[in-house]
Amino acid sequence: MRKKPTVADLRALKGQRQLTMLRYFSLDEAQAAEEAGIDVASVPPELLTDPRYRDVAPSIFSMTGKTHLEAGTKEDYLRWSGQMMQAGADAIYCSGSLDTVAFLAREHIPVVGHVGLVPSRATWTGGFKAVGKTADEALRMYDEVRAYQDAGAFAVEIEVVPVEVATEISRRVEILLWSMGSGPGCNAQYLFAEDILRTNCGHMPRHSKVYRDFSAEFDRLQRERVSAFREFIADVETGAYPEDKHLVRMKEDELSAFQARLDKV
Repeated sequence: MRKKPTVADLRALKGQRQLTMLRYFSLDEAQAAEEAGIDVASVPPELLTDPRYRDVAPSIFSMTGKTHLEAGTKEDYLRWSGQMMQAGADAIYCSGSLDTVAFLAREHIPVVGHVGLVPSRATWTGGFKAVGKTADEALRMYDEVRAYQDAGAFAVEIEVVPVEVATEISRRVEILLWSMGSGPGCNAQYLFAEDILRTNCGHMPRHSKVYRDFSAEFDRLQRERVSAFREFIADVETGAYPEDKHLVRMKEDELSAFQARLDKV
């Protein structure tokens, strides 16, 4: 059985090998990730706190989080982070200010930040598009990663950033960079399970890769559901259901006694 890595273990792997990282939403996906050997996962709080979660994913380093828009004050963030760590989280995602990151880190909460395309802050970087395509933007991102490092975060998700920029930054910092669409020069490759399995029927990001088309299988299963229900309706209408094997029978003597009493009533 694999040993669940610690923050120290992950730090020691910087520059040694690429980690694999998933965002998933169900116990079935968590169990599959465990059996496959995924290193790191981003897990919704409601899944992480499910008492069955660690039974199915005992060795996956599991991060959970709230955006700064949901968390409230830094004191609220700390209180919630403590609850999640008690429930089995290994790290906390924080999209809040560097002051909040430092506040959590001072209390020894393993914090993961976010740079590049940060959905909860996308209005500041021009919406849902790549960030860091100019030298000025790239330098600002380098400064932001360094600031996260100085604040005490041990990793940052770096999302939709030019591969050259992410690679150069990763070479120059001690903090771990977890790449979502930012190339192999980082320390982990991060995808959503719903994209890998094609259960996402909406926009497919450029960096996503479909390994299995579950949507086609779900469509097939839905057609099978409809067909089965129609067959059931037809059986009821023709009397083909229920058959004798689906019924409970009464003994003849008990039936006769029941009928005699009914007649008296």
